[in-house]
Amino acid sequence: MKQVVQNYKSGELALLDVPAPGCKPGGVLVRSAYSLISTGTELMKVSEAGMSMVGKARSRPDQVAKVAQSVATNGVPATYRKVMGKLDSYTPLGYSLCGVVEQVGAGIDDVKVGDLVACAGNEHALHAELNWVPKNLYAPVPDGLAPRHAAFGTVGSIAMQGVRQGEPQLGEVALVIGLGLIGQLVVQLLAAAGVRVVGADPDPARCELAERLGAVACGDPGSAAVEAAVAELTGGHGVDQTYLAAGGGSNQPVELAARLSRDRGRVVDIGKCRLDLPWNAYYEKELDVRFSRSYGPGRYDPEYELEGRDYPIGYVRWTERRNLACFLDLVARGRVDVEPLISHVAGFDEAVETYQSLKDGELKAVAVLFRYPEQTVEAEAPAVAVPPVTVKPGPARSVRTPVRLAFVGAGNYATSMLLPHLTGREGVELSKVVTTTALSAANAKRKFGFTEATTDLDSVLGDKSIDAVFVVTRHSSHAELTKKALHAGKAVFVEKPLALTEDELAGVLAAVEESGNDRLQVGFNRRFAPLLQEAKERFGARTGPASLRYLVNAGRLQHGSWYLRQNSEGSRFAGEGGHFIDTASWLLGADPVSVYAAATSGNDDLQIVLGYPDGSTATISYVTTGPGSFPKETLDLIADGKVLRLDDFVRASVYAEGGVGRKRWVSSRLPKARDKGQNAELASFIKAVRTGGPMPVSLESLVATTAATFAVEAGLAGGAPVALTRTR
Repeated sequence: MKQVVQNYKSGELALLDVPAPGCKPGGVLVRSAYSLISTGTELMKVSEAGMSMVGKARSRPDQVAKVAQSVATNGVPATYRKVMGKLDSYTPLGYSLCGVVEQVGAGIDDVKVGDLVACAGNEHALHAELNWVPKNLYAPVPDGLAPRHAAFGTVGSIAMQGVRQGEPQLGEVALVIGLGLIGQLVVQLLAAAGVRVVGADPDPARCELAERLGAVACGDPGSAAVEAAVAELTGGHGVDQTYLAAGGGSNQPVELAARLSRDRGRVVDIGKCRLDLPWNAYYEKELDVRFSRSYGPGRYDPEYELEGRDYPIGYVRWTERRNLACFLDLVARGRVDVEPLISHVAGFDEAVETYQSLKDGELKAVAVLFRYPEQTVEAEAPAVAVPPVTVKPGPARSVRTPVRLAFVGAGNYATSMLLPHLTGREGVELSKVVTTTALSAANAKRKFGFTEATTDLDSVLGDKSIDAVFVVTRHSSHAELTKKALHAGKAVFVEKPLALTEDELAGVLAAVEESGNDRLQVGFNRRFAPLLQEAKERFGARTGPASLRYLVNAGRLQHGSWYLRQNSEGSRFAGEGGHFIDTASWLLGADPVSVYAAATSGNDDLQIVLGYPDGSTATISYVTTGPGSFPKETLDLIADGKVLRLDDFVRASVYAEGGVGRKRWVSSRLPKARDKGQNAELASFIKAVRTGGPMPVSLESLVATTAATFAVEAGLAGGAPVALTRTR
């Protein structure tokens, strides 16, 4: 693999071929996608390497002191050999990157191969194609966050730790001295925390950028503008806190901090600047001087960084890793914007030239990224397999009346959208309801007339008199409960989704094959809506490809909703997106063969384009940021000079050629009569169970729709179209 290295003795920079690191226990092997050049810290190292030996000594008096101590202990010859040997060696550069997990070491269970992670550490997040990163120095990248933005994770953590040391309070005023990369991030973090910020930097372009990103006012530290802004914002008292994010040998930053701080203000040193504190100024105001140690608690502690021993959250709330994850979350949710900080993106093979341009001043930048070559596997496009349905059906069941049903789960959806359509239905008996808590089972029995309420699932599956089981539980349990019910010989109605992962889907199909039981229906009810069915019939057959647009104004979820538990219950779209994919596929008469997905920052709004075998396309806009007053679902199908329009299951229209804007058919109903098809869907399922006829939706279609939801997730992660491949 290739890695950027520097010889500190000669100043040589090189893109060197080196052996790839192994994947050790307690960490992951990460293939870099983007790494960030720290235009402060790294350029300082590069500049120092180009100095004479005397210049190097002057720039690092701490190292000179160590050499003097070594001379006293070991003598001049031994010390000389040791120092020259160390100087005349290649050293790595870099400490902030984003990449894809290529291998997982023993003891790691929070990420898997293929996951996107942000990595930190000047020994682990290097400008290299591959890096081994210990557990406490990486964090998973939130869904929808671009890799180039996640590469800012380390420098964001440095800025965040500095802000935490300042302990900002709502309504305070802060001064940020130095508006380079760290300073710009400090400005945004403070603004996000409700602090009014004044910036100081001699570069007008950086001042203007900081004002765009949230600073109230910025100016040259030597001008009167900064002092005037502070006086106006603080009523002449001075700023509550000052952040030193500047570098260099000038003592101006600490002097300015003293002059513009209020009595007992806080001064936080983040950068590496001269700190000759003017004693009188700091004493008279009793200024609180604090230092920010890199990314946060855990830094420089080998037990934390290398051995993965975390600090208990009750004692250390914000560690290195928690700071890293917090910063990524802020960027993903749009609270911090790093895109304006990116001055240049260079290919990794241009690394040496990029450093030289920065050093010579030809490239003036706040942040520079290295982009690494994308890795391909045998030149194959991203794909999600649609597994085949292999089943040898068992003997048909004899017709029975009434059809006896059992419900596993009796939550809000079951009690509001399903059970009211089954209670009192002719030819149906609600036999058993099983829930995890005794009281919820008792309530369901009382309200809907179940014969028996229980918390024992086995009593339902073992009851041979029960014909069908409804699985209406949380998403993470659907696949496992469906498998158990199929093996028990029951017809199964499972609410969407059928499965959350490809492995779960494969497990369900294995249960179908092993049991010979393919009596399965997923709760995709919209294709059964009477208004939409009539509109499709009026639209008629088509000969050419169609374009379908489906806008889903999903709205925000309430805080605390279990739908937000993505780690355990899957994403929100994975949970309910099958509804809309199934509806599109039903209208177009085929299953999709490709999926492209894109999202706004934080995956709040999704745009999904489905491709179909005949060239038709369906675009699903799944948005959560729209107003609640706008209809939830609107759909347009266009083909052969005809348009079908559905307005939130309240009104449907079909238009056809034959006159400008000529209207062919319109049907509408009162909003209170909105029917999304649950009643008709249940009637079809009960009929299939009673007669032994085919299920309302083929198992092949259910599998294809479920696989398409997986492809949406894969497309969001990879940023490329995903093929849906049929396996044999």
